[in-house]
Amino acid sequence: MGLRPPVEIGLIAYPGAQEAALHGLTDNFQVADRLARARRSVSGTLLNVTRYGLDDRRAKVVPTTGGFSDAASKMPDIIIAPPCLGALPERKAIAPIAEWLKERHAAGAVVASVCAGAFLLAEAGLLDGRTATTHWTYANLLAKTYPAVTLDVDSLVIDDGDIITAGGVMAWTDLSLKIIGNILGFAAMMETARFLLIDPPGREQRNYSAFSPVLTHGDSAILKVQQWLQSVEARKLTVEMMAEQAGLTERTFIRRFEKATGLRPTEYRQNIRMDQARELLGTAELSIEQVAWQIGYEDVSAFRKVFLKTTGLSPASYRKKFGASAADIRSDAEIVASYDGY
Repeated sequence: MGLRPPVEIGLIAYPGAQEAALHGLTDNFQVADRLARARRSVSGTLLNVTRYGLDDRRAKVVPTTGGFSDAASKMPDIIIAPPCLGALPERKAIAPIAEWLKERHAAGAVVASVCAGAFLLAEAGLLDGRTATTHWTYANLLAKTYPAVTLDVDSLVIDDGDIITAGGVMAWTDLSLKIIGNILGFAAMMETARFLLIDPPGREQRNYSAFSPVLTHGDSAILKVQQWLQSVEARKLTVEMMAEQAGLTERTFIRRFEKATGLRPTEYRQNIRMDQARELLGTAELSIEQVAWQIGYEDVSAFRKVFLKTTGLSPASYRKKFGASAADIRSDAEIVASYDGY
């Protein structure tokens, strides 16, 4: 019996795509291929990676250099749209890529994205009626541009079978392991993760995200309140105070605030409190009880429950994962002095 042809993985080098992700994905799949072949004692390649780019002259997606296969033996079985670090590509610029993605998906290819790559899938209409994730800072823009997409930015990877989306910039590591597991099995995925010293899938993006409010709604009175909320202590805030700051009646303020931000004032205030808690847990030498009181919670158990619901971690676990010790926290003067003489 002959060996089955390798699984073809296509990486889209769209304008502005992050080179580190393109190279990193290639490396991860190459490592997985090598380890799996050694464990299974097979000589034939199990995975091929080919980079695809846009031929501007023909407005057509074509194979380019940058993969680890000599040449793709067929059209890709899996296509990945990586993240970008700069400005998002214009919709007009990615239209031919979006059309190609739509065609390949209709032909049976699995399509995947990381971070801003979700905009390519959304432009192709592939995320309509689906639940997807992207970088938490892009959530508002993606939801506004493509309202048919249901976003879950708490999740780092959402595997919907024929469509897989991953969250923030470095989530390409999680996506690669998810795809390796889907193709080569759990053991191959774990072996690759151990070799590369990266965590297997299971993280949540909400562990890392911060509150990213809508500020482009055009309601100047509500924007004034939002800006004011960033400069006062959360524990002192009331809806009555917010309405007064906006110069509106409380009833009118609540209605306009929810329309502009998508959140009730109490929900918005809670998100600000959780952001302040993250900062205090990460940098201040306060007990968890003191942090709770500082942001307006007299009931510490209630604070723990809300923090866990918001971040996916308990306050103690968050501090252990992201907190800095006193020795790690240096003043600007100390940092400058440490580089004296350079």
